[in-house]
Amino acid sequence: MSGFKEIKRRINSVKSTRQITKAMKMVSAAKLRKAQDAITNARPYATKMQDVIDSLSWRVSSDAHPMLRQAESVKKIAVYVITSDRGLCGSFNGSVIRTAKNFVRDRRAAGQEVDIYALGKKARDLFRRDQGFQKAYTDISQSYQFELLRPIINELNEKFIDGEYDEVHVIFNRFVSALTQQPITHRLLPLSPADEPDNVPVEESQRLDYTYEPQDELLLAQLLPKHVEVQVHTMMLDSVASEHAARMTAMDSATNNASEMIDKLTLLYNRARQAAITTELTEIIAGAEAL
Repeated sequence: MSGFKEIKRRINSVKSTRQITKAMKMVSAAKLRKAQDAITNARPYATKMQDVIDSLSWRVSSDAHPMLRQAESVKKIAVYVITSDRGLCGSFNGSVIRTAKNFVRDRRAAGQEVDIYALGKKARDLFRRDQGFQKAYTDISQSYQFELLRPIINELNEKFIDGEYDEVHVIFNRFVSALTQQPITHRLLPLSPADEPDNVPVEESQRLDYTYEPQDELLLAQLLPKHVEVQVHTMMLDSVASEHAARMTAMDSATNNASEMIDKLTLLYNRARQAAITTELTEIIAGAEAL
């Protein structure tokens, strides 16, 4: 009987787990729809602003604005790693962290100093003991409000303009589909026309030529900080959508695995129960024959 009770207890435990994973899957699916709409609506604006910045930066010198300044030799860089605050989302955090580790290792091997800024508790927990860890920002990934990102963006802009860093990079998951999330390393600063969003170079003759009012330099002073804000916000929306998609997929897989385990445990329980009944009948028949 003790064996029956143990199997029954495991079945009930797995059923409870399946209820939780199924509920988490449904919640993530609902959040994914909202997050997918947000990133779908944000990308066209970010892409068009990138086109305008490319057109402007091709026609002015790198001295026209500090954000266009290209260092002769890169000595110190900042990398912002965007992860989630919570787990149970499959390989979402692992892929970003693995990409960040490889990036930091390669840059340090090249003799560059790397400072790490974590956006999300998972990145904070992993890099907090790293010699280059600077600061962590948490509890911002679940909100679509741009105002939560503004202090972070202003800080990184100031550090780059003041010359503290020669480059600023962002590592995040780009949302491709509900089943695919792609870890991306994007150089955010300095801005240059060579940094195409999809790494597809565009010939200068193919670029749109705009008529600007006021002058290019005055327009850059207004547009470049805004461009950085839009790019960071779009990356965060990409990361949020990727997190919900990864969690939905992971919870769906966990629910299916729990169902399979329940079926196996139920079969094991029935076999054990049948064997016990057969043993009891055999003992009864043997006792009757002895009488």
